[in-house]
Amino acid sequence: MVVPGEPAEPLTPAQAEKVQRLRTDFSRLLMHHRFAIDEVLTKVSILREEFLTLHRYNPIEHISSRVKTPRSLLEKITRRGLPLDIDVIRTAITDIAGIRITCSFIADTYRVLETLTSQNDIRVIEIKDYIAHPKPNGYKSLHAILEIPVFLSDGPVPIICEVQVRTIAMDFWASLEHKIHYKYAGDVPDRLVAELTRAAAVAGELDLKMEQLHNEVRDADATDHGNDLDAELLRLLWNLSRDEE
Repeated sequence: MVVPGEPAEPLTPAQAEKVQRLRTDFSRLLMHHRFAIDEVLTKVSILREEFLTLHRYNPIEHISSRVKTPRSLLEKITRRGLPLDIDVIRTAITDIAGIRITCSFIADTYRVLETLTSQNDIRVIEIKDYIAHPKPNGYKSLHAILEIPVFLSDGPVPIICEVQVRTIAMDFWASLEHKIHYKYAGDVPDRLVAELTRAAAVAGELDLKMEQLHNEVRDADATDHGNDLDAELLRLLWNLSRDEE
């Protein structure tokens, strides 16, 4: 037993070697998950640019990401009673790497997730649709557990990460809900729980109304300008092709 204020017993050479090996393994594990985030962010950035170029519309408003800190990861390992085995941790804890994609509208969340998961180097492990089936407190989001290869000097390593896709309104609500739960250490007063649930319903109504307005504006824009722009582009291409004959 270690008495507070007294120095701990020095580690044996074998113990010191084990601790050093674990430290190296954990550093490598976190590095791999940072690389996985880089891979996903690159894919999402390409999709964003493609949508903007080809469709003159960007469905992705914001992207954020994080890798669990060593302390946070060790606390989760302890809570779940997992062994200090890197292979077990890599498989059992699926949110070491997290990416959040915020979209303007509900339809965009499904479109972005479908486009991302259809890429042939991404393996879908699990998808939870909390938009169609919200949690009891009103939480809405798409959650996807994905496996993506990270290409290292000695070959590809499959890494699992969690991707959340939600609207701006859903993200705002979830951020507030998280802050309230943190402030009350999870023991939120019933009154605030009820208010949060009602706020989630209001946010849902706002999402639907804003999407309806957005669709009306896009339809009108396509009718008023889309054909003219397409015709102008076709004329330019036709003239250029004739010049090359």
